[in-house]
Amino acid sequence: MRSPLTGKAVRRALRPVAHLIDQRIERQVRRLVGTGGTPAGAARQPEAHRDHRHPLELFFDGTGRGVSRVPSAAALQRLIAELAEVTGDRAGAERAAAQAFRLLVALEALGVGRIAGGTMNIVGKLSAVPLLDPPNDEILEIGTLYGMFGAALIRMMERAGRDPGLTIVDPLAGTQVQPGTTMGDDASGTPVREAAVRTNLSLAGAAGAAARVQQGYSGDPGVRALVSDRSYGVIVVDGDHSAAGVAADLEWAEEITAPGGIVVLDDFGHPKWPGITEAFQRHMAGDTRFTFLGRVAHSGYLRAKAA
Repeated sequence: MRSPLTGKAVRRALRPVAHLIDQRIERQVRRLVGTGGTPAGAARQPEAHRDHRHPLELFFDGTGRGVSRVPSAAALQRLIAELAEVTGDRAGAERAAAQAFRLLVALEALGVGRIAGGTMNIVGKLSAVPLLDPPNDEILEIGTLYGMFGAALIRMMERAGRDPGLTIVDPLAGTQVQPGTTMGDDASGTPVREAAVRTNLSLAGAAGAAARVQQGYSGDPGVRALVSDRSYGVIVVDGDHSAAGVAADLEWAEEITAPGGIVVLDDFGHPKWPGITEAFQRHMAGDTRFTFLGRVAHSGYLRAKAA
């Protein structure tokens, strides 16, 4: 059956309506287009776009923290692939990486100072530790800077249904300390001291407020005695980056890591810190409880043998 809308009478009746629509479209075009066929305000659009974009960029650029927090798509996909390989959980790796990235940006916006390290390195550590399912919720962080990474790790562990207890060892000497290297003033402009650490830990709620902060060096026997009162499910080695310093921390970790526990070697394989790889290779060539799980974005992961 022929549609009634195709009849000549109907088309004649609709002509005034079509003409009216054409006129309205033409008026809109004239309003948007300036002389010479150039859209009105086109020359101003790039500058206006930059003006609107700049406040958003401040959330992610390196101002006040030294490095940008904008990862490339390729870097993010490579991170997820490495996480999946080390943890065996592809879906979990994708979810955790997204959550960790948002958490990193949020904490640096709210906290005092910054989280040390590149974006993928930080996101990788925050994602990998819960996915590796440590045997208990006790965490020892050797080297913290401003305590913000510890606060973030508490949050990521809680998202995995864990009840983390954090212990921190750091000299808290006013500036970042790295033997044999002049670090200078921090990019954030914030002094490295316990007050800043406590402020950042408070962002992690009750678990952050309950965290133990021991000022001093991990190689100091007195410091070790104070925090060796438990077995740790997670130990983050991010203190002295020299070969001797990392070797000493790995020997200590042998004593206080719980069976099945996870040890994170920060900056593992980073060309700036060859001592870390050197100490790792020597340690693994000897008598050790640790098995190497793999590397994710310049962090190496070890697991202690189960009892």
